[in-house]
Amino acid sequence: MAQPHALFNEALLLLGGAVVAAPLFKRLGLGTVLGYLAAGIVIGPVLALISGGDDILSVAELGVVFLLFIIGLELKPARLWQMRRDIFALGSVQVLVSGAVLSALAYYLGLLDWRGSLVAGFGLALSSTAFALQILEDRGDLNTPYGQRAFSILLFQDLAIVPLLAMTAFIAPGGDEGGFSLASAGIAIGAVIGLVLIGRYLLTPLFQIIGRTGAREAMIAAALFVVLGAAALMEVAGLSMAMGAFLAGLMLAESSYRHELEADIEPFRGILLGLFFMAVGLSLQLQVVSENWLIIVLAVPLILLVKTVAIYVLYRLAGSSHNNALKGAFLLSQGGEFGFVLFTAAAGAGIFPQSTASLLIAIVTVTMALTPVFAAIPALIAKPEEREEIEEDFEGAGADVFMVGFSRFGQIASQILLAGGRSVTVIDQSADRIRQASRFGFRIYFGDGTRKDVLIAAGIEKAKIIAICTQKKEITDRIVDLVQSEYPNARIFVRSYDRLHALELRSKAVEYELRETLESGLLFGQRALEALGVPESDAVLVTEDIRKRDEARLELQASEGITAGREMLYNHPVQPEPLVKPRQEAAE
Repeated sequence: MAQPHALFNEALLLLGGAVVAAPLFKRLGLGTVLGYLAAGIVIGPVLALISGGDDILSVAELGVVFLLFIIGLELKPARLWQMRRDIFALGSVQVLVSGAVLSALAYYLGLLDWRGSLVAGFGLALSSTAFALQILEDRGDLNTPYGQRAFSILLFQDLAIVPLLAMTAFIAPGGDEGGFSLASAGIAIGAVIGLVLIGRYLLTPLFQIIGRTGAREAMIAAALFVVLGAAALMEVAGLSMAMGAFLAGLMLAESSYRHELEADIEPFRGILLGLFFMAVGLSLQLQVVSENWLIIVLAVPLILLVKTVAIYVLYRLAGSSHNNALKGAFLLSQGGEFGFVLFTAAAGAGIFPQSTASLLIAIVTVTMALTPVFAAIPALIAKPEEREEIEEDFEGAGADVFMVGFSRFGQIASQILLAGGRSVTVIDQSADRIRQASRFGFRIYFGDGTRKDVLIAAGIEKAKIIAICTQKKEITDRIVDLVQSEYPNARIFVRSYDRLHALELRSKAVEYELRETLESGLLFGQRALEALGVPESDAVLVTEDIRKRDEARLELQASEGITAGREMLYNHPVQPEPLVKPRQEAAE
């Protein structure tokens, strides 16, 4: 076991490699994935600064777990049901066709016996969820038609690892045919049903309780507990950890806490996924590569070619355009991390020697390393076409208006917007308010509007107008400052607390501000005048005159100071502002 200072040094090396390689490769247009991979290869196999890449890889696989949780958060069960054809039809055909062709090639070329060929072929048919989804996220293509179809195939592959492991135990020399029993299948199904029930009936109340405490660290701890707990439950049941995390995210996709959870998990996901790519590079066995370089040189392009052609044909048969089929085919042509699991299990079962497993793992690693470059090829050979419109999967993001705060003011304003046919995304930090609003059919999300990551997760970048309707002046100012610093061209509408606050906001050049009590006070006074016998037309003129003079005075005070504009009130003192009779010409 490594000493504490050794662990510290290894962590320092990995962080340093990530800091140098990721921005460099991003700047060169090669993508951060290839940067992390290159850093791992240099630190591990080349310079031998870190050993034990497999141990780091087992921990870094949590990055894939967190990634699948976030993907689940961004999907709705209804949307997943719409994708069932791609998941179970397209995904299963891809695994069967690619696996059968690769198995046949390995067997008829005399490389392995029928058992080894079967395991190798179907193991190589799996693609890398981590690499493919990271590239889709970097490009912003995850919600495009080809990206959704690629995700469907990857999701089925995660499911396929279970029967493939069962097949490995079944065909092993002296294997136990009862390795995949009805009992094990029942446990797996029961675990899925149990997780669904927990997500549906327990998770939202849990986050409501924690949200009312206002303890952010408790919310983060709860988010990590849910992800890791769901992953552990699925692993115990014989399914993949990533599948458990995905199901947990899916169960929370309709929750008001979705955006807050995504923002809390995202830093862990980013760090661990980068570590995963570096660990793949660390685990590359250069000795195996050098001893079998000819086999690898021949096998890698053959595998890439077979999978590319198979996936392209399946995309086209499913109705995708030529360009989308090319993108999906080149994106999913590599081997995947689940291949490591399958080949290791096969070696342990005696289907082929450990040296063969190491060679297959090296081949998969090389195909993964080529993924960023290979996935860029469609841009060079695709036919010119109009830019594809992105279809968003999650409710709220991309709305016309992004509203922060859902107290009485925000509730009234949102009703006007919704009645006018505009879409509104609302976030609020009050768990009680969210629960109460849901009873009346409002859809709002739990989130801290002073956090940039929460705003991004909730879709602020796609909004046409940002409405800040928070109650506390200091919170409003923090959000205004944050939005203006990060999105200088944003159109900001703000609820101001009082006259002084309105002047402060105007000095910050927000597009529109309104004191929370101005219009209600004006209307109240107008109705009181009418009740005292003033004709409605005269009362309206009085109200309008007060409104105009108040606005003119505000503009003057904004430019000359708070004491300016007294003459506009006919020499009355500034505080309190009196109600005065309108000018004669206005009354006429």
